[in-house]
Parts: sequence; structure tokens; C-alpha cells
Amino acid sequence: MTTSTASLIADAALERAWAVLETVPDPEIPVVSIRELGILRDVRRAADGTLEVVITPTYSGCPAMSQIAEDVAHALDVAELTPYRIATVLAPAWTTDWMTAEARDKLRAYGIAPPTGNCGTAAAPQEKVMRFVPRALPAPSCPRCGSAHTERLAQFGSTACKALYRCLDCREPFDYFKPY
Repeated sequence: MTTSTASLIADAALERAWAVLETVPDPEIPVVSIRELGILRDVRRAADGTLEVVITPTYSGCPAMSQIAEDVAHALDVAELTPYRIATVLAPAWTTDWMTAEARDKLRAYGIAPPTGNCGTAAAPQEKVMRFVPRALPAPSCPRCGSAHTERLAQFGSTACKALYRCLDCREPFDYFKPY
């Protein structure tokens, strides 16, 4: 096998791995994939030829990361994409800027208000200044009726990365995916 043939096979395996991992749902919000949320950072060949999957948690204490790693491993095993290794990378830290537009639309349709604004830039991740005082952001719109007339009930919702809000028009409570 020539070097170029081996490269083509490796490239096809990487493309297949991306396609397979595109279907891995977030365990806490199953309507979005880990790629759509920006948790799946990279799929690449390591120096030893092993397939390497890079994932970044939505926050460093995210309890779903072990389940996400198991789900990634299962998807790769079923697709017979071995050998592989899963690397959890904490830097740069995950940001809601890495969410795709599709993820934001799916969250809204699922009844979760997507994050408002952005934390920096939607471009490639970069180092950011750390803020210790939260920025004042506009209240999220209700994902059910679209009203901007909402109030925060609790800083934390069903998970630590969400806050609990209520729409003052339709009176429905909803989770808001906090921007990070």
C-alpha cells in the first residue's frame, strides 16, 4: 500500500468517524448532538495512527462527561472504527459560542431558551479575559410563546448550565441555557 493510498483510507475513516459521532446525542438534552453543542471538538489521527476524539465539557464539573465518553466509544465500536482514544480537553474552556445555529433552534423547539448574545466571537476559540462579575444580559424570550416578558426564578435549572425562568405572559416555566 502506498503512502497516498494509506492517507486516503485514513481520511475516509476520519470522515466516517465525524459522520458517526454527529449522531451521538447529548445525554441531558437528547435533541441535540454533542457536535451541535460544541462538545465534540475534533476527530484526528494521533502520531501513532490511532483515531483521537477530542471532547470538551460544558463546564469542568459536568457530570455527563463520563456518559458522553461512553456514548462516543459505543458509536465508534459499532462503526468498527478502532483503535481510538477519547481525550477530554479543558482548555480552551467550552463556550456557548461553539453551539451551532441548529442546536439553538433545536433547544428552542424542545422548550429550552438558547443562550442570548455571545461570549466573545463565533470564530475559532481563543483565550479570553476572565470575568468575575456577571454581565447584565437581557432576559431570554419564552421558547413556547416568544414573549420577552420573562423572569428568572432560580439561577440553576434542571442542570447547572441552565437557569429556571417563567414567562409572565403564558405563565409557563422554562429552562434557559446560560451563556458561558
